[in-house]
Amino acid sequence: MTQERQALPRAARRVEAVLTGRGHPGQIRVLDASARSAAEAAVALGVSQQQIVKSLVFRGSRSSRPILALVGGTNRVDPQLLEDHVGEPVERADADWVRGQTGFAIGGVPPVGHAATVRTVADSALVEFAQLWAAAGTPHAVFPLRGDELAHLTGAELAPIASRGPG
Repeated sequence: MTQERQALPRAARRVEAVLTGRGHPGQIRVLDASARSAAEAAVALGVSQQQIVKSLVFRGSRSSRPILALVGGTNRVDPQLLEDHVGEPVERADADWVRGQTGFAIGGVPPVGHAATVRTVADSALVEFAQLWAAAGTPHAVFPLRGDELAHLTGAELAPIASRGPG
């Protein structure tokens, strides 16, 4: 199920270095199955889909700056709540723009290790979880973290930005 550290993809090694630098042991797991979606990641890890942190990149409509929104795996970002928090309208970003801003492809965007500074907003409900799993730079790489570590590790602002899904 996992591979040794030297076998980690380059993108996952970048994430691991940031995590280690922030006092997290890294613990990146490379899964045999894809973790491109929250549902796939939950099945591969044997956890609840709500324990998967979705990383969704938006673009500020006025500033054109990237905004990374982190929500639980069964939830959706509520654009109005996100807009109210960041102070400007937002729009979903396309795959090329996401890669250019973060250095990662959609399906593997982690909450840390981006190519440039990305404003990060995490749904405040995520802090309630004893264990979460987030993308680690590729659709097959993930890492565990506790909800109470989320803001420290990611530099995220905590705000209620999600509409709740089942789960």
